[in-house]
Amino acid sequence: MTRVWKWNRPVTVREVLEDLQQERSIAYTTVMTVLDNLHQKGWVRREAEGRAYRYEAVSTRAAYAAALMNDAWSQSDNAAAALVAFFGMMSEEQRRALRDAVRIVEGTTEAEAEPPAEVTGGVPDTAPAADVSETGGQNPGSAPGDGGR
Repeated sequence: MTRVWKWNRPVTVREVLEDLQQERSIAYTTVMTVLDNLHQKGWVRREAEGRAYRYEAVSTRAAYAAALMNDAWSQSDNAAAALVAFFGMMSEEQRRALRDAVRIVEGTTEAEAEPPAEVTGGVPDTAPAADVSETGGQNPGSAPGDGGR
């Protein structure tokens, strides 16, 4: 999926293959099988072009990530505990991005959502929110496996 999103247009198996072969050796049939599996799962659509297909992502990377998170959350037997654990893995930048996202969904402005100065000790939170999609949900400065903290 990463390669299909990267191209941001309908791609052929050959194009994905050549892109992947810049990093590692991989067989044409492997790429073709993976793209066919993604099509059967409904993650990409394809259109015939001569004897080949052009594959295109059905949704954005952000929508895909959101669906994965929703699916994982819905499988929990304790949704609140799962959210607390997830939020605990987030960096401060990611939590700010989450607060911004909640404000957008709720339709509130930052000024409406800010607690009074006496609650925050007179120091407003003015740091810019991170675009979590840029970091793939990880704190870019964190080591793998440390939960982004």
